[in-house]
Amino acid sequence: MKTTPILLMKDRRREMIPIDTIRVINSRTRDEGQFALNVQSIEANGQLKDIRVNDKFVAKDGHYELICGEGRLIAQKRLGRTHIRAEVVTCTRKQAYLESLVENLARSRPGTMEFARELKNLRDEGWTYEQIAQVACRSLEYVRQYIRLVENGEDRLIQGVEHDIFPISFAILVAQADDTSIQNVLMDAFDQGIVNSQNFARARAIIAARKDQRKRKGNRGPAPDYTVATLTNDIVNATQAKDSFVREAQGKEGRLFMLLDGLTTLWKDEALAELLRAEGVGERPELAGTYNVALSA
Repeated sequence: MKTTPILLMKDRRREMIPIDTIRVINSRTRDEGQFALNVQSIEANGQLKDIRVNDKFVAKDGHYELICGEGRLIAQKRLGRTHIRAEVVTCTRKQAYLESLVENLARSRPGTMEFARELKNLRDEGWTYEQIAQVACRSLEYVRQYIRLVENGEDRLIQGVEHDIFPISFAILVAQADDTSIQNVLMDAFDQGIVNSQNFARARAIIAARKDQRKRKGNRGPAPDYTVATLTNDIVNATQAKDSFVREAQGKEGRLFMLLDGLTTLWKDEALAELLRAEGVGERPELAGTYNVALSA
């Protein structure tokens, strides 16, 4: 990954250049409400930060390539300005584009599809997952999952994230489900508050168990439609089964401890202990396992 050398402020080249000679090589979407405030700020206070352009092809086609600062460029256009202050560098088109991608990534909010797409753009330009993770300050697996969501073209998942219906972390979990209909059920269940990021793994395990049960029974015909109501019913049944198991386990545990406590009490009876020793069974057997009960006299 080639990087541009860092120059001191005094060594950087700054010029006022015609706005109509600047070509945007990597545009990005922006929040119109926030952008309107930025335009007002530039009009009131002036442009506080230069845009950055590449002049490598000016002599050939008369255009600078915008590396970063598209928002400032559009703002100056809206204000009717003809020139804009820019830092001018000379680099290859690929390097300019990569710097633009990194700039967009830095300005994108993590946890959004915009951020995911910028990661995907860097991947398309030949960056390794390790390089992207370093620039994005995220883990390698985080980067892989985000890029996979875009690559898989999960349209409904992407729309759900972009409309703030559910977080991208949940979208990634759903995308890992191996059936489109199941994905839709999980998303509908999220909308209804039945499933969330915390209990998603349990919901998916329930669905997988249902599939396995169907296979064991030898059902080869088409599977019936799996709906939110079916998932809800399965969750209720699984919860009831778990609660029943817990109650049964607690009951058996209580009876075991009562038995151990009774044996301990009997063992403290000297007459009984003497009789047992006389019969050659005076050594108390050790119990396997750990019990929070005093087992000795």
